[in-house]
Amino acid sequence: MQTKQLPKKVLWLLLAAFLLPTAAFAQKILRYSDHQALDGMRTQFLQEVFFPAIEKESKGRLKIDAHWDGALAKAYEALGAVKAGKQADMATTVPEYTAKELPLHQIFKSFPVGPSGEQQLAFFRRVYRDVPAFSTELQKNNVVEIFLGTGYPVAFFSTQPLKSLQDIQGQTWRTASFWHQDFLNNAGAVPVTMPWGDAVYKALQARTMDGLMVNVDSGYDLKVHEHAPYALVSKDLWLGHLYPVVMNRDTWNALEPQDQQAIQRAAQTAYQSLGAVMDRGFDAQIAALRQGGATIRILARQEVQAFQAATRYPQAQAVWASDQESKGLMDARAVLKQVSAILKETLE
Repeated sequence: MQTKQLPKKVLWLLLAAFLLPTAAFAQKILRYSDHQALDGMRTQFLQEVFFPAIEKESKGRLKIDAHWDGALAKAYEALGAVKAGKQADMATTVPEYTAKELPLHQIFKSFPVGPSGEQQLAFFRRVYRDVPAFSTELQKNNVVEIFLGTGYPVAFFSTQPLKSLQDIQGQTWRTASFWHQDFLNNAGAVPVTMPWGDAVYKALQARTMDGLMVNVDSGYDLKVHEHAPYALVSKDLWLGHLYPVVMNRDTWNALEPQDQQAIQRAAQTAYQSLGAVMDRGFDAQIAALRQGGATIRILARQEVQAFQAATRYPQAQAVWASDQESKGLMDARAVLKQVSAILKETLE
């Protein structure tokens, strides 16, 4: 008995129906690398808010495969890893760890006073919108920014009671930023550097270091208050932390326009809640430090202004700009001026 063949039109329809579910549910897996563990405000916010928003806005076409605590790349390696696009498609990079590759991004830490919470977030977003030099600098490293994460204000953790910031004169204080080394030196302290981690904790324990100038959450996470329990804090004392989430530029360009737009919408959604999350997080950090036995004093605005004057930060900025120009970065002074103007308007 001869089997009757189906018409070609029916065969094509059956084939299309067979392939349709696969096409409809095909996902693009994006590998994300972070140098910190999944136990802080910034990392939890990415995991619980931003990444789910990407998957939702893309209707499941994009999925984030997140790796934490330096599993794919350590902090100093993050930019290079995403630039190459082999270890990771996305990562949070810390500009101060790649000053050679991202010289203009160092400008943010050159101000001792700045905004916090939602106002800080608005400042960074406006800078990236109005000063294209920052996006261009990232693109030169074969990455594009997809989200701008920020950090908490500065706290001065001391091994002995501090009546005011003038008490740091003659004392030995640790900071990671070359800007803050200048600030401490100009304010009369002796700045020192050492790798972040157990070495810092042990130096405070041994009293070979008098204090630590660092963002309040990092101090809490390292439990420095166990040996430096006296802290002076202010939301106005700005660390200038920027944590851009960047994507490999080739990976970004290969995405469908609808998926690029989905990521942009997800960022907008995340930005709407980040400021409030940061404000609540700051209050929680202060409460946790006090519960842990730390003595916290919130500085008055005039005390912050006095410290700002003592740092002589405009002179430090001028020296930096001249140095960058000598290295061929001829727009350093102009970009610094633009950022200064935006910061001034933000604080008014």
